[in-house]
Amino acid sequence: MNAVAKPHRDTIVVEDAEVLSTTAHAGDQHVIRLRAPEIARRARPGAFVHLRCAPTLAMRRPMSIMLVDATQGTFDVLFKAHGAGTAELAARKVGETLSVMGPIGLPFKLDGYRPRPLLIGGGVGIPPMVYLSDHLRRIKGVSPFVVMGSEVPFPFRAQPSRIMVAGMPEGVIGAMPLLEDWGIPSRLASRQGYPGCFEGLVTELAAHWVDALGAAAREDIEIFACGPTPMLKAVQAFAARYGLPAQLSLEEYMACAVGGCAGCTVRVNLPGGPAMKRVCVDGPVFDASVVVFD
Repeated sequence: MNAVAKPHRDTIVVEDAEVLSTTAHAGDQHVIRLRAPEIARRARPGAFVHLRCAPTLAMRRPMSIMLVDATQGTFDVLFKAHGAGTAELAARKVGETLSVMGPIGLPFKLDGYRPRPLLIGGGVGIPPMVYLSDHLRRIKGVSPFVVMGSEVPFPFRAQPSRIMVAGMPEGVIGAMPLLEDWGIPSRLASRQGYPGCFEGLVTELAAHWVDALGAAAREDIEIFACGPTPMLKAVQAFAARYGLPAQLSLEEYMACAVGGCAGCTVRVNLPGGPAMKRVCVDGPVFDASVVVFD
């Protein structure tokens, strides 16, 4: 029997991407901007790329897309240098080329949003929330709120927000400058004592906002999240507690990124019973209600 076709797999191309810029941030974090016009044209919020960090390295690394300029044919990725491959990537120079495969995976929903999307990003899960914010700001009648958490310095210089947000504890005014420029309110959470940040978990900060809006307004909220597994598990529980729909972009180690090796599987509960799904091509975005966290 032939396998059922997966339309999103037809989006994947392999392209030689030119390095346009590299920016280093505290905590050994880096942003690299690549020119790959076909990937930029096909990309959607929540998709990722699988790139070769250096010509001498055979294994690729999965990277979330943070920003896309389809007109210029460029996209940005944020990563932390914590191994040989990502250290090589951090050493790439402007003008060099990297082999990139993408965009890969099912994205976040692209329409039909509730009026108050709540975006939650943690650590290297921040980039998809930036990309989704860029998408949402262009949709009339949608007013997102973004919560970001990190236990290392944020990959941007936080600034006091000019945008009022309901329910924020006193002194919680730190925001991402790019989102401020877009008119999207954001707040930051960390347990490292960073100025202007909420001292606690992203879900605890999000709860202040949801509680301040009241029960009636919860019908307008839906959650989108990406981050480490413990954070996503907490978001899943948070969404269930408040009865809110949620989509989670999962993070998993992967080798091929196109579904062949099945090394990135996750357990899900579907109407037909339990199943194993591959994060790379069946995700990375899943409905929070079906994911089974060990």
